[in-house]
Amino acid sequence: QVRLVESGGGLVQPEGSLRLSCAASGSIFVLYTMGWYRQAPGKQRELVATITSGGSANVADFVKGRFTISRDNEKRAVYLQMDSLKPEDTAVYYCYANARPTYRLDSYDYWGQGTQVTVSS
Repeated sequence: QVRLVESGGGLVQPEGSLRLSCAASGSIFVLYTMGWYRQAPGKQRELVATITSGGSANVADFVKGRFTISRDNEKRAVYLQMDSLKPEDTAVYYCYANARPTYRLDSYDYWGQGTQVTVSS
């Protein structure tokens, strides 16, 4: 089993910053792409940013220049530095990972439980 645990969400004022962290644990043979998605009330879940094990990042246009994704392969962790936050960034943020468990030949998608980010004055 592969588990993803997020931390770092909360309430922040507009133009403020937050840093989300996500740690992967369990029976992991290979950890491939990791990243962050978000889902606002009444909206579909959308990609925020992903990063490969080699460090190549893909960031959604609506957060480019404000959010930065990074990872630490030794710690099996991915981070999302969010700056210049806007009220429209309010959502539940989910950690994502594509990983191959030790007992499987294929890779699978895994999700964290989500962490609430609220941007409000």
